[in-house]
Amino acid sequence: MQLPTAHPSEVSSKASIDDIPRDAIQPETCEVSAKKEPAYVEHKHASPVTNASRSEEHPQGAETGLTRLQEAVGMLKWFVRDQWFLIAMGFIILISSQVQVPDAHQRVKRTVITYLSVSVIFFVNGCTLSTRILFENYMRWKLHAFVQLQCYLVTSAATFGIVSLCATNRNFMDPWLLIGFLFIGTAPTTMSSNVVMTRQAHGNPALTVVQSIIGQFLCPFLTPILLQMYLSSGAWYSKVLARGDDNYGEIYRRVFQQLGLSLFIPMAIGQIVTNLFPKPTKKVFVDWKMSKLASIALLTLIWQTFDQAFRSGAFDTVKPSNIVFIIFISIALYFIWLGICFWSSIVWLPRKDTIACCYCCPAKALAMVVSVSSVMFINISPIEQSKIQIPAIIYQAFQVAIGSFLTILFRKWVKPLEDEEDREKEAEAPEAKKDGTVPGNVT
Repeated sequence: MQLPTAHPSEVSSKASIDDIPRDAIQPETCEVSAKKEPAYVEHKHASPVTNASRSEEHPQGAETGLTRLQEAVGMLKWFVRDQWFLIAMGFIILISSQVQVPDAHQRVKRTVITYLSVSVIFFVNGCTLSTRILFENYMRWKLHAFVQLQCYLVTSAATFGIVSLCATNRNFMDPWLLIGFLFIGTAPTTMSSNVVMTRQAHGNPALTVVQSIIGQFLCPFLTPILLQMYLSSGAWYSKVLARGDDNYGEIYRRVFQQLGLSLFIPMAIGQIVTNLFPKPTKKVFVDWKMSKLASIALLTLIWQTFDQAFRSGAFDTVKPSNIVFIIFISIALYFIWLGICFWSSIVWLPRKDTIACCYCCPAKALAMVVSVSSVMFINISPIEQSKIQIPAIIYQAFQVAIGSFLTILFRKWVKPLEDEEDREKEAEAPEAKKDGTVPGNVT
């Protein structure tokens, strides 16, 4: 077949025909190429003009600004989704400062919220934690001793040292506030926020649950003894207290009643439900994300605490300088206790266990401070009792706020370990299929 003769101008604008193998050339191909060439040339010459017009319509600076705005909006959306609990807590405190429950209903509100909210938190934990994992964590007695020694001895000793420094000037701090700090140092770990935060930080929530139960059980025995030891130093601020009849029986009755009704029974019911109905339980609490009920229950606890504090007028009886000082000391105490716990844990514990310890040791139970302070001493007016509880109230707000921010850092810290575990599971899955077995799934 003989090729058609091309005009010299057309040959100059194309690649040399000698460079193309003759057996790859078909008449149809040449015809299509001839037809598409003008369109290609036109597009080639028109593209600079089009790009110029586009750059005039959308300058580079405008595109950069739009990108930054989109990134900022994306970061804001992520922060709201990730830290919704902290934002909700801020709104709750603001509402509590403006509107409170009447005095006639304060006692009923406190009792109902305390028992119901804690029950919801531990029922959710009972439904979402494996019984085997809980039992394994109960058997780790060395770790229990490590955590409880920090919760009671290390924190109380550090608090007593700070209180002694503050007490050198009698005109600086109200004596009831100093006693309130001692109550914080000797209080056990909390039953609610540390469990919720540990789960959000991807730590070991089973270990946190176990430590909370042990700490609450030890509270009636250790907290009054430690308080009496520190108050017997003869400091001037301890003179305002009128000692009671050492009514420890009332303390034991209150604490163990609360432990039984709001902790042990809901936890046991949750374990029964998750073992009898594992698939529906997983669907409700994992797929439908109903485990967030624990966070909502914790928000109700925070609301009732601040509602009572604002209603009693306790903040109005304290000097603003003392309130500012309590805020700074609360932040300092939390980070001191957190630092001691973190650096003493990381040398011998896995990362997830370290996270659990970091949420157990610095966290303090406000409910225990209220219970012990209300029965340990007599002839204390409601205002004086509220003053004792003010440091604990402020400390609780900051322990939840700081703990919420720490979930971001702890998740990044533990992410390489989780990625490695995911890779191991993916590697085990094909081998398990070959053997006809299915890898175990731990909730």
